[in-house]
Amino acid sequence: MRVDAHQHFWRYNAEEFGWLTGALTGLRRDFLPGDLEPELRAAGMDGTVAVQARQSEEETRWLLELAKRHAWISGVVGWVDLRAENVRDELARWAADGKLVGVRHIVQAELKREFMLQEDFQRGIAALEEFGLAYDLLVFPKHLPAALKLVRAFPRQQFVLDHVAKPMIRAGLLEPWAMQLRALAACQNVSCKLSGLVTEAQMPGWRQADFKRFLEVALEAFGPRRLMLGSDWPVCLAGGSYADAVGVVRAFIAGLTETERAEIEGGACARAYGLG
Repeated sequence: MRVDAHQHFWRYNAEEFGWLTGALTGLRRDFLPGDLEPELRAAGMDGTVAVQARQSEEETRWLLELAKRHAWISGVVGWVDLRAENVRDELARWAADGKLVGVRHIVQAELKREFMLQEDFQRGIAALEEFGLAYDLLVFPKHLPAALKLVRAFPRQQFVLDHVAKPMIRAGLLEPWAMQLRALAACQNVSCKLSGLVTEAQMPGWRQADFKRFLEVALEAFGPRRLMLGSDWPVCLAGGSYADAVGVVRAFIAGLTETERAEIEGGACARAYGLG
């Protein structure tokens, strides 16, 4: 199977999507399965992982409902309050739906760089393993030291790094991102999404060559078995089309073996999230 490891759906409202500013203002509308499915088919994708964009249980419930109606939504990374005292009960309730494959918190929006290291948050992370749920790391490079401490503290928990931690592609700066990414990749319980790239590059006017050094670092660090292709649709539309976002990764991996490409286009995602 070819799986888009990272995309979103939303019904737009100004209150919950206030982050759609600047280059993202053109995304202030609804994006639903009917909008995505033709793009998936044209790109030869068999399924997707739908990822939360709002931090609410209503969002998780809505995404799971969409997954029931559209078989090609292979899994959902939702939001659950990992800091809640009854987090195990909450996870048990949500995990009963087999389409929930992971949980994410929008750490990049938190003011504290070590937000993930707080005792109540780590209590929630500790509970995820019981239910076979991955945790998606949505961070900026400045959060990578804290992310490293977190994944080392929970060696049996599956973590998935979103958007290669959003490196400074536009500025062409590899360090200290590259050094920190390699340290994180040394932890075998972490996989990485090659997603969110075009919106970190120069918009408009990015070139394939802009991504080469950053993708090389990721490939060297994680290897094909722990890398997965993701579009970050519809956010990617601020920097190009769906085909453009997927094409950046496909062009880079074109020289790999068929087996290695298959890992990045689906195998690694299926393992990390336990997709059926």
